[in-house]
This record gives sequence, C-alpha cells and structure tokens, in this order.
Amino acid sequence: MVFNSKETFMTQTGNIVGTVEFRPGDGPMIPIPCGPVDIETTHTEATLSWLDGDTHGVAAMPLTEFKRYLNEGAIRLA
Repeated sequence: MVFNSKETFMTQTGNIVGTVEFRPGDGPMIPIPCGPVDIETTHTEATLSWLDGDTHGVAAMPLTEFKRYLNEGAIRLA
C-alpha cells in the first residue's frame, strides 16, 4: 500500500475474464480485453491498466462499478 497525502492507494493484479467496459469521458462504452491487468484502487475509484499487443490501455471507473465486476466474476484478483 502506498500512502499519498490526499488518498490511500492499493495496487494489485488481476485478470479480465468476462465483459468489462469503461466510458472515456462522454464517449461510448469500450471493452477492456481479456487478460492480465494492474489495478490501483482508492476510496472512490479503480484504475485498470493492461497491454494489448503494442498498445498500453488505461481505464478509470468508480469503485462501485469495479466491485460490481468483481462480484459478477468478470474480474478476478490474482
């Protein structure tokens, strides 16, 4: 766990094993590809990062949405 003067962050790894989507700004929902992800959580949001070929992807979502994906089994923690 890393402490920041404003928030506490927790970093962990996991796998996308089902349908997980995020919305960049006001745009359409975009799927996160199945496979390994790095996950950084705060009290309010989760940030997922992954590699897809030569592309590095990053998505932030509200913590409640992240927990829903965990409960549905679409994200599995390592």
